[in-house]
Amino acid sequence: MQGEAVTLQLGHYSGCVGAHWWGLQAAALRSAREPAELRAAALLRFGRGPGGPETPTPRLVALELKGGVGSLRPDGAGAEPPVSWDGAVADYRDRGSDGGCAPRDPGSCRGDAAGDRKGNPGVAGPGAAPAGSQDAPSVRLWSDYLNVHLHPKSVYVIRQYLHDGDCGCLEAFGQGESLLQDPACVEELEDRLHFYVEECDYLQGFQVLCDLHNGFSGVGAKVTELLHDEYSRKGILTWGLTPVLSTVGDPQNSFYRLMNTALGIAHLSRHSSLFCPLSLSGSLGIKPQPPVTFPYIKYEASLNYHSSAILAAALDTLTAPYRLCSSQGSMMHFADSLTFSGRKVVAAWAALPFPALSGSSLLDILSAHQQDVPWKLLSSWREEQKVSCCFAQSVVLRGICQEKPTSCPGQPRSPLHSCESPEQVLQQFLHTHFPGAFSTSHVLQQPCDTRPPFPQFFSPLLTRRGFLLDKAQGFSSAGVESMPVLAALQSSPVLHSLLSGLCQELQAPNVRRWSSFFTAGVEQDDFQEALEELKTLSQCYETGFGADGSEDEADSD
Repeated sequence: MQGEAVTLQLGHYSGCVGAHWWGLQAAALRSAREPAELRAAALLRFGRGPGGPETPTPRLVALELKGGVGSLRPDGAGAEPPVSWDGAVADYRDRGSDGGCAPRDPGSCRGDAAGDRKGNPGVAGPGAAPAGSQDAPSVRLWSDYLNVHLHPKSVYVIRQYLHDGDCGCLEAFGQGESLLQDPACVEELEDRLHFYVEECDYLQGFQVLCDLHNGFSGVGAKVTELLHDEYSRKGILTWGLTPVLSTVGDPQNSFYRLMNTALGIAHLSRHSSLFCPLSLSGSLGIKPQPPVTFPYIKYEASLNYHSSAILAAALDTLTAPYRLCSSQGSMMHFADSLTFSGRKVVAAWAALPFPALSGSSLLDILSAHQQDVPWKLLSSWREEQKVSCCFAQSVVLRGICQEKPTSCPGQPRSPLHSCESPEQVLQQFLHTHFPGAFSTSHVLQQPCDTRPPFPQFFSPLLTRRGFLLDKAQGFSSAGVESMPVLAALQSSPVLHSLLSGLCQELQAPNVRRWSSFFTAGVEQDDFQEALEELKTLSQCYETGFGADGSEDEADSD
């Protein structure tokens, strides 16, 4: 049997992605169809308050800094709570070492300093439009749009550091590592993990969402090491998350971010079954690159509320294979299918929404994309690259009509027409584009739900179901309630560019300029060892014919 997964959210941006992801789980429960395609119990636990209905809560442990939780209210934080609730609720009052933030007026919540610099307006107060509507002001904290209930064991606030402010922040990898060397902190984390693990019928593994750009990369390094040591036979799938950062900033902060990222990738991939960097930034390096764009989404890249929603929709689709009702594949099996030959790091791609005309069949849609797959790279390295090869991939397409059309007389036939099932059609399509790659594919009927609190940032060229129109309609784009999505994880040559590029930007002369980074607990020898590890890892992705060959030559000049 597949079993359950426990999720960890380490850091504020991970909380932003997680809040949207849990909203998508709640939406899937509301619109559940029979037979169900995805097992809600893989991610959610179902408890019952005194005399109340059975209520889902995430099987979640979230680590956050003081001031980063905001107001977690009993009725949820979205436009509507997904489930009525008259039982016990989590109470996040200040209670010492394991406490959080007391509930307060959402209008009084302050954002993080980075958010303020980006010009984010205040949080919706009484009488304001619901989060996700066109008129809603931008939110700052992930709790402002969290619309599911959390168990009292879920949120652990790290009180030594502040989420908001120019000082007292968790800035460096070494600071994060030292937090998890505190016995009290480790005991608190283990207690929460054991609570969820012990109530599982069969634990298949852990999903770790971890901020890469700040000191939480060090927290993640120690957390994944703990999981690897204590649950060695379970899958550990780690997603390294980075928001779209300002192109103008303090050089020291930029270099700290780069070093946190490099150390995070080295350590997180070492202790995980699979590691995937996820970001809409065009680059994780020092040189700024434009953020990823999507033809039918008009999002504000500087708003974490927007960018995290896109990543959550991709994540919900990418993780479907080990949550399927129809499959016995586990998280460990899923990771093993992608990470052979030492390639522990994978890249993510997605088309949101997948461009398709309403009423078109899967065969028609894929036939229209014979020349190029219309997805974008979400793993932050030179987004314009077109990759024509990969070593292994897992692809999920959801929300497309699966009926096989009858061929019209005289219509040109392709190898896709000879396929008997939707999965075969997608598999043949992938084989055409990536010959020789080990590919697994899944086709799901259920689309990705995009109702509030998911932001309404869609093009007017989309129907309510996220399909393409010939021309813009009169109704507001806020009417987009769901969308088809294509998402893939690939063990791909682009990762050679990402990993070797980080190493080149962190050569010794550059590192010595920022000696203050090493006063936070990382030894220079350990840093160099991590860079060597990244360099060795990058060599696993070298090919003689990758799309990145010319770039490698240019970089080495």
